[in-house]
Amino acid sequence: MSLGMICFCLLMMFNQIYHSTLLAAEAYSSPSIIMSHGKGDNRLIVDDYREAYYWLKQNTAQDARILSWWDYGYQITGMANRTVLVDNNTWNNTHIATIGKAFASTEQEGYNVARFMGADYVLVIFGGLTNFSGDDIAKFMWMIRIAAGEFPQVKEDHFYNKQGAYKVDSSGSDSLLNCLMYKLIYYRWGEVKVKRNEDSGYDTVRGAVIGNKDFKLEHFEEAFTSERWLVRIYRVLPLPAMDEKMESRTKPGSTLPMIQSKLEKPAF
Repeated sequence: MSLGMICFCLLMMFNQIYHSTLLAAEAYSSPSIIMSHGKGDNRLIVDDYREAYYWLKQNTAQDARILSWWDYGYQITGMANRTVLVDNNTWNNTHIATIGKAFASTEQEGYNVARFMGADYVLVIFGGLTNFSGDDIAKFMWMIRIAAGEFPQVKEDHFYNKQGAYKVDSSGSDSLLNCLMYKLIYYRWGEVKVKRNEDSGYDTVRGAVIGNKDFKLEHFEEAFTSERWLVRIYRVLPLPAMDEKMESRTKPGSTLPMIQSKLEKPAF
């Protein structure tokens, strides 16, 4: 083999090693918990996950239990040091399906499931401001399918519009626009104007203005929203305390029927 060929092979190997080193440096310096956009001086670091987990660690009780989709379980446990209801160990499909059912249900039924499972907080991921396409609304149809596999009352086709499409805008189905996931993702988003030429409530990932803007939460309270709205955390409100001045129409000292009904086990 000529000296020229040897030099050429060495040069190619050097270029390959150099290229691989650059790729590895880029990959390992940008773990999934931190996202970045652009390069060089124009690079924007999105640190919302770490920000949210630090908030959980500093502002919630040590025994607080967090309800979220399973993808974020290990991160919450490791970085916030809080107990999660499901994590990346997905062997218990029924447990994961129950979380999916909570998100796919109305706020009232989702609240019943959350309380039944002992949740203190609910965490969801929303990419509509940062244009992050891997958020919970993007994953939601998989949550519905997993829930439907265990709970026949969850129907995937109820979340498609009349044209058979999965849409978050005004053409979206009533089941989607009024489910717990939709409300936790888009709470107050209808007040936000992202693009000058678009109405408020524009979701950059879906490329549409949300169809349900004007709603209030009854059973959940916004506790934290990260700087770029990527991570949203809600407090699961306690059951309303009965006014001591109110008297039961059943027996002295008994619980009012209205309060009793809210303590019933959710319909699985």
